[in-house]
Amino acid sequence: MSKISIKQFNQIIQSELPWAADTGMTLESIEEGKAVMRLPYHHKSIRPGGTISGPHMMSLSDACMFAVVLSLLGEVKLAVTTSFNINFLRKPLETDLIAIGTIIKMGKRLAVIEVSVYSDEEIVSHATGTYSIPPTGKFES
Repeated sequence: MSKISIKQFNQIIQSELPWAADTGMTLESIEEGKAVMRLPYHHKSIRPGGTISGPHMMSLSDACMFAVVLSLLGEVKLAVTTSFNINFLRKPLETDLIAIGTIIKMGKRLAVIEVSVYSDEEIVSHATGTYSIPPTGKFES
């Protein structure tokens, strides 16, 4: 069972992640070690060449990683990205993007996560990242 609810995470987006809130990004489902997020299609997310921009896919992937980490820890807002890698696999369609994130390894100080982003059920990017977990006793925001 997740240690954070959909409602709690979406509230974090609204109150503390303005870059995510501005895009309409939302958490759709969460369970222990897994999260699914949606980035609604918007014409402002298009780059030259008629594709959704890489930074939009990157921000969706990173937010999804954060949700996966919080699903395991609860509201530990000081968990932060320490590394991030993304591979763009194909041009997304002009439609909502869906990110599915899962934990690869959860340690005491580091969490390794992967996220696949889909456009109309076809994978368009794959990201991996590492999050730093604050030491015990420093979980409070």
